[in-house]
Amino acid sequence: MALALLGAAVAVAALAASSSGAVQIPLRDMPRLLWAAAPDDALWRNVLIDIRLPRVLFALVAGAALAISGAAMQALFRNPLAEPGLIGISAGGSLGAVAAIVLTSGGFWILAPAAFAGSLIATFCAYTLGRRVPGMAGLLLAGIAINAVAGAMIGLFTFVANDAQLRDLTFWTMGSLAGANWPLLAFLGPWVLLLSWWLMRQWRVMNALLLGEREAQHLGYALKRVRAQLVLACALIVGPLVAATGGIGFVGLVVPHLVRMTLGANHRWLLPACVLGGALALTLADWLARVAVVPAELPIGLVTSLVGGPFFLWLLARGRRHG
Repeated sequence: MALALLGAAVAVAALAASSSGAVQIPLRDMPRLLWAAAPDDALWRNVLIDIRLPRVLFALVAGAALAISGAAMQALFRNPLAEPGLIGISAGGSLGAVAAIVLTSGGFWILAPAAFAGSLIATFCAYTLGRRVPGMAGLLLAGIAINAVAGAMIGLFTFVANDAQLRDLTFWTMGSLAGANWPLLAFLGPWVLLLSWWLMRQWRVMNALLLGEREAQHLGYALKRVRAQLVLACALIVGPLVAATGGIGFVGLVVPHLVRMTLGANHRWLLPACVLGGALALTLADWLARVAVVPAELPIGLVTSLVGGPFFLWLLARGRRHG
């Protein structure tokens, strides 16, 4: 029932987001615009087909991927405060993008591969260094170190950037889905959905990890291989998204936490609910970013932080009182 309600909410949010924005498109006209349009409707059709729909679909895909990656990280670390950025995925992607902006001519097809490579390199370094320490403590400490080094390098690049580059850096780090289009969606959509489907199939091992590492080993799981697979899957999911969207925080942290509070910790239902909840959260955040200051647009990372930060503080305060 909960999954059905979430699915219905996602559908409603997607329809509302597709019709709202600087150009209002009546919901009753959307089916007609999808198939054919009179010459007088050319503007509506172009906005809907070329701009609005790819952006809404990309928000659905990106939100689902960030949320399920956060749920996987929380199971791996057995910590509800874990999220993909904990092991340097986001910081490495940011460093790659910042380096591309400052050192090259920029452009999406230079910035995106640089951000993806930065995510993979940071994750590889964190995993390689972290496995020298037994358990998850080593990976956590390595991730903290990688984040610190990446932050210092980003600060250095920011210091040497010129005014135009500083503006690009500012907008990229605050996140945006404005670059969504059909080619990008065709490339990232199947990639992200396939890896997310693989993560959902790992619900049994994630449930075992909640019992503790020793118990998971007694159940027959090879923890070193499991850790490597989960970390690599999250890096391969989040890395391309960071490259395409910039910094979008709190979706991978708040959504799994809220779903766990509502449905419990059984990953058989938690993971698909996170997919739907993340898609809903990012679609609503992107809709709010587009309509809050029409005709301008707020950075979506700013919206997720402004909404997610206080909401997560409320969750923590509520949990403490109930505890």
